[in-house]
Amino acid sequence: MEATPVEPEITIGHARFQRVWTSIFTRTVVSDCMDHQCAMQETHTRKLDACCQYGCDVDLHERDAILARDHQIRPLLRADARTQPLFESEVDDDPDYPSGHVVRTAVHDEGCIFLAHDLRGCAIHRASLEQGWDFNGVKPSICRLFPLTYEGNAIVIADELPEYSCAHVPGISVYRAARQALHDAFGAELVAALDAAETSVLAGQPRRLPLA
Repeated sequence: MEATPVEPEITIGHARFQRVWTSIFTRTVVSDCMDHQCAMQETHTRKLDACCQYGCDVDLHERDAILARDHQIRPLLRADARTQPLFESEVDDDPDYPSGHVVRTAVHDEGCIFLAHDLRGCAIHRASLEQGWDFNGVKPSICRLFPLTYEGNAIVIADELPEYSCAHVPGISVYRAARQALHDAFGAELVAALDAAETSVLAGQPRRLPLA
């Protein structure tokens, strides 16, 4: 049986996270996903908002915050999705989440229920922009962090990222794409520690000479 490759890591001094994949500072994603025409990398099949097609895990605190704004979010959904449940009924244990429990968003028409509207992107995010409220604590943090995620005390890259075309075009580092979301979810101390790790990792990268 072939062994799973071990990702190089760097340690950081932070109460919640102590390990980080060094590749978050060197691998890139498209700089603006809303301008990117998403596709599945293997088949080159166009699939807008591909990373949201399966729904996502939501902490119970976030679920409750979404339900509290149900009257602001649901009207943005298409008529065929507006009366559908927003979440699956099963609640799973997950110690990585603040409440210790997660529930999954429902899937509708081959995408997360919150994609079922007339424009691209998340209906939660859209409602917050159009109505002037802060989506922090409402839009699932796991979505905001993508293409980063975390396992135990380690910050890593989501396994499914290579499946999507956004990971195979020129762009910005995975860390820079998720830096603000990391700040919002975990605070300035984590970002300061990651900035220092980024400097250390990039200093060890081979220098590229400019093209003549």
